[in-house]
Amino acid sequence: MNLIFNKILKPDFPEALPLIQKLMGHKLDDQLLLERFGEMFEQNYECWGVYLDTELIGVFGLWFMTRHYAGRSCEPDHVYIDDKYQGKGIGKIVFEWIYEYARTKGCETSELNSYVSNYPSHKFYLNQGYEIWAHHFVKKL
Repeated sequence: MNLIFNKILKPDFPEALPLIQKLMGHKLDDQLLLERFGEMFEQNYECWGVYLDTELIGVFGLWFMTRHYAGRSCEPDHVYIDDKYQGKGIGKIVFEWIYEYARTKGCETSELNSYVSNYPSHKFYLNQGYEIWAHHFVKKL
């Protein structure tokens, strides 16, 4: 399988938006997502596309930060492989690439969030060696 990882820059982000919407179940307006991602690109965030030859089949974001309890850390975010390519081992390849890339940026750990109802991802992340350390809480202001 000829997978290629390309950084998606802010002006090219609309290309990734359909996959983000699939992951989220089309819960947010495109314009709102474009605005939010526009802000994210100004922070310690990178967006990456997963291409099979020239076809965009997946997307993920990476946040880089230092945590007092974990050291320099990489947080994969909104990891999504298009439905027709799921279950083919692509997720493992993506995460191997993420870990190697994070190491080159001096990261000691990787941590992430997963939607409570996304049971397949929980199994995947546990099989990747992630441990559940906490609950993630959100409060609308």
